[in-house]
Amino acid sequence: MRLPFGTLLLLLTALPVQAQRASLADRVSALESQAATQTQGAGQANMELLNRTTQMQDEIRALRAIIEQLQNDLEQARQRNREQYIDMDSRVSALEGGGAKPVAAAPVPVKPAPAAKPAPAAAGENADYQAAYNSLIKQGDAVAAAGQFQSFLQSYPDSRLAPNAWYWLGESYYATASYELALKSFGILLERFSDSGKAPDALLKSAYCHLELKNTAQGKQQLERVIALYPEHPVADMARSRLRGLSLGQ
Repeated sequence: MRLPFGTLLLLLTALPVQAQRASLADRVSALESQAATQTQGAGQANMELLNRTTQMQDEIRALRAIIEQLQNDLEQARQRNREQYIDMDSRVSALEGGGAKPVAAAPVPVKPAPAAKPAPAAAGENADYQAAYNSLIKQGDAVAAAGQFQSFLQSYPDSRLAPNAWYWLGESYYATASYELALKSFGILLERFSDSGKAPDALLKSAYCHLELKNTAQGKQQLERVIALYPEHPVADMARSRLRGLSLGQ
């Protein structure tokens, strides 16, 4: 059957439109596919970024835990060293204050010799020192101890216990955060009694005072001086530990 010319012309005219529609549909499908691919790729990239961020956060938490543990171990070591020093000083002070116990004299036919008694001045000196020491160490009253050590040094400036008294006076000030006064006390000890057994400790605590006063450069110099002057003394280990802490920003 032959189609009318008008119908045939209409069909021929409609063919390019259908072709255009098919082409547009193909392009839309391609764009949709590309968008889906890009979305999937972006989602995968975001997931990888999230995983990396989570991993880094876990690593940071682990490092912080290690640092906290190291700080705790360091503080415990410092406390043990301090307790050992306090115990040692207490024993030395007891020996210096009481002296050797008199040995009972052997009986003789007439009568035994009377036991020697310490001179009143020495007895008062030892008692005053021990009272101040007990206030600081046993009672933990740094304010009272500071006043007692000041009185002791005014009363007995040339006492054999003067170096120890200057050191513990500095410790009393340090315990009350009076770092300037503590620094002066430790400085007097180092100037007048440089050969004292308390000199290494006084130098170390002087460094600590500078650090507490934010004189970081001077504090580090003092710590290095402690290591140089007393390399085998326990204070050298404490100085090295503090320097390591400073290098880590602690």
